[in-house]
Amino acid sequence: MRTDAVKYDRMRKDASPPSPIIKDCLCAFFSGGAICLVGEILRTAFLSAGLEQKDAALLTSACLIALSALTTALGWYQKLAAHAGAGTLVPITGFANSIVSPAVEFRSEGLVPGVGAKMFIIAGPVIVYGTLASVVWGILYFLSKLWIGG
Repeated sequence: MRTDAVKYDRMRKDASPPSPIIKDCLCAFFSGGAICLVGEILRTAFLSAGLEQKDAALLTSACLIALSALTTALGWYQKLAAHAGAGTLVPITGFANSIVSPAVEFRSEGLVPGVGAKMFIIAGPVIVYGTLASVVWGILYFLSKLWIGG
């Protein structure tokens, strides 16, 4: 069955109603801001508990990753993403979600062939590149210190 461009365009418009752009942008803005607010509350709590700035930032990141992984495993992160849209792609929580989602999806295949093999299917290239880049930059830094004598 062949359809011409005009008929195809009409069918496409009927099948996909327009999305409310302003509403979607506001939801993304406020949900992303809420995730950042949770991070800031955690950081402030760690600082007021007497931790140094660097340690508080590290614990804040770890807590946001753990919360994102937990909510993904429970199925809540996907429900939030359905309403909040791009706001849930805040880098640290979105990255944790991208690692945990395939693991949760393939858990029926077993721990090693399912969870272990599929966990890094999306985020794996990013992790490999980040690790490789940090090793290369570390070696270059070390060599520059040897040659410059710093």
